[in-house]
Amino acid sequence: MPSDITAAAAGTWKLGDLTVNRMGFGAMRITANPDRSVAIRVLRRAVELGVNHLDTAAFYATPGGTPGISDEGPTRYANELIREALAPYPEDLVITTKVGPGVNPERGFYNATTAAELRTQVEENLRQLGRDHLDVVNLRVMDGSGSIAERFGWLAELRDAGLIRHLGISNVRPDHLDEAEPIAPLVCVQNSYSLDTHRSDDTFLRTCADRGIAYVPFFAIAGASGGRGAMPASSAAVQALAAAHNATTQQIRLAWTLHQSPNVLAIPGTGNPAHLDENIAAGALTLTPEELATLT
Repeated sequence: MPSDITAAAAGTWKLGDLTVNRMGFGAMRITANPDRSVAIRVLRRAVELGVNHLDTAAFYATPGGTPGISDEGPTRYANELIREALAPYPEDLVITTKVGPGVNPERGFYNATTAAELRTQVEENLRQLGRDHLDVVNLRVMDGSGSIAERFGWLAELRDAGLIRHLGISNVRPDHLDEAEPIAPLVCVQNSYSLDTHRSDDTFLRTCADRGIAYVPFFAIAGASGGRGAMPASSAAVQALAAAHNATTQQIRLAWTLHQSPNVLAIPGTGNPAHLDENIAAGALTLTPEELATLT
């Protein structure tokens, strides 16, 4: 596929009053490259290619690192790389972050359970990004069995205070959406979902579409490999379509994801400039109903 395709090829969706291209960028993996300059180049290239929706978090940091230092040297934070690469930010750039999980020198990785802890995490995102408000904040649920009403209500108070523009939820079930919506408007649901994982969310995705809410899959390429970033084994059907479209199997997986519904936003992440161009180009792939059927 040509490498000059921009993120606009995938079409647009609105997160509240913010219009974004459906092909975005996930920042989790940009801290993995030990060469900081490459991470900066990838972020700037993403924006050059029309990406105006970045997904990040204050706890996205050097793999295995703790705040301040890792085995490979000073910890690199995705938010601080984003600020270095892109500030002053383009007017149309929407940065989505998430709270719930957090990390600090004393506690290591932890899950916020109080209003004060969530506010601290929001303020840390603001500090790292150099912003006076956050465009979209997802409440990332790490203990999915219980109610999210109290925690979501605390974020709604921060929204009312002007620290947050829009709210979403992540790693959730449909009943969590029903629980949150009466508390404050939601613009997105972010869940793990791919061609071959978490297909129980097929109906949830369409419920979000019916309510005008974006559904934002993470690990759409990695699938069951998740945060390990390893490429999943490709089925014969995926390989056949990749060959037919002169595309990679990763591009076919992304194209399938975007074809599920107009409210689906893709946020593939990479620290590799060449892979970035390939991911963005996948937004221009058109799969026929017959081709999609071979993948199901």
